[in-house]
Amino acid sequence: MAQRSARKPAAGAARWVPESMDLETLRTAAQACRGCDLYKDTTQAVLGEGSLDARVVLVGEQPGDQEDRAGRPFVGPAGRMLDKALDEVGIKRDETFVTNAVKHFRFRREGRGKRRIHEPPDVSHIRACRPWFDAELALTDPDVIVTLGATAGRMLLGSSYRVTKQRGDRLELEDGTPVVGTVHPSSVLRTDDRKSAYAAFVADLDVVASMLER
Repeated sequence: MAQRSARKPAAGAARWVPESMDLETLRTAAQACRGCDLYKDTTQAVLGEGSLDARVVLVGEQPGDQEDRAGRPFVGPAGRMLDKALDEVGIKRDETFVTNAVKHFRFRREGRGKRRIHEPPDVSHIRACRPWFDAELALTDPDVIVTLGATAGRMLLGSSYRVTKQRGDRLELEDGTPVVGTVHPSSVLRTDDRKSAYAAFVADLDVVASMLER
């Protein structure tokens, strides 16, 4: 069973997280966060959005280029694929709360136009940003958390978590909250056999849908 560190003292972003909060207060406060170095080159911190009464909280890795500019999570190609897969299993996006483990976009610049290319966050970034996720989770009471990719899975389930081996399994946090892990939808977009990868992604989400029916 995984260890949950919510509400424990933490380094990084903890000093910027307000004690009394709603989602808009959190979103505003996050723009001033200096808990790690990722804030320096990004447009803004991107917190989660959706229903605070949602039965499902979905957690990705970090905002991408389009999310950083828009200030909203999962609005790019990966978000559209997520919406499609959720719809296929009968889970509506507006009935979920969607967020990321890390709230700032980590990237490198490449090419003449200095295009911003995704770079995975370091463990230090994930740890520093954890208080923002804990604050978001404190505002919700989901029936199940879905981790999208290895970064979110390891943040919640520990360093031993392996998405390739444990995807689609019903796991639990220390407080008993169910967690189902799957791949990040962006990995489906990158694979050569997209049809099979997408089918497996939908199958994982179908596990979540079946849990909601109980």
